[in-house]
Amino acid sequence: MEIKAIEIHKPADINLIIGQSHFIKTVEELYETLVQSVPGIKFGVAFCEASGPCLIRHTGTDKELERLAIDCAGSIGAGHVFVIVLGNAFPINVLNQVKAVAEVCTVFCATANPVRVIVAEEAGGRGILGIIDGSSPKGIEGDLDREDRQAMLRRFGYKH
Repeated sequence: MEIKAIEIHKPADINLIIGQSHFIKTVEELYETLVQSVPGIKFGVAFCEASGPCLIRHTGTDKELERLAIDCAGSIGAGHVFVIVLGNAFPINVLNQVKAVAEVCTVFCATANPVRVIVAEEAGGRGILGIIDGSSPKGIEGDLDREDRQAMLRRFGYKH
């Protein structure tokens, strides 16, 4: 068995969700869930089929984001893994709805940070072992840091 760290190449301002599901119907279900969650949402979805023709299935509302989702899913290359690339929405806007999709088994990450996916490869297949999301802590939040955090949440419209 070989362990690999797969760097996900994406623009710094792009949010993505990486998860695992169990059925090809996931592509349609995620599409419907996303368009119902945020009016006018721009996104791409890619899903690595794990049996039969083993294709990267895909859909979306934005061809560029769809292509990015395909590229990310292809670099991970693990069966039943999906990647959602968000354009004009944040993961917090859709995450609970994505987790509620019947086919979704787990969500590994939802982030705009640099991401590395740790995969195990054996006998022609891959599986996700974990995610490295962003950087390690560099200190402890102080009073000014807390004020900055609270101001950012208000700027984004999450607090009043």
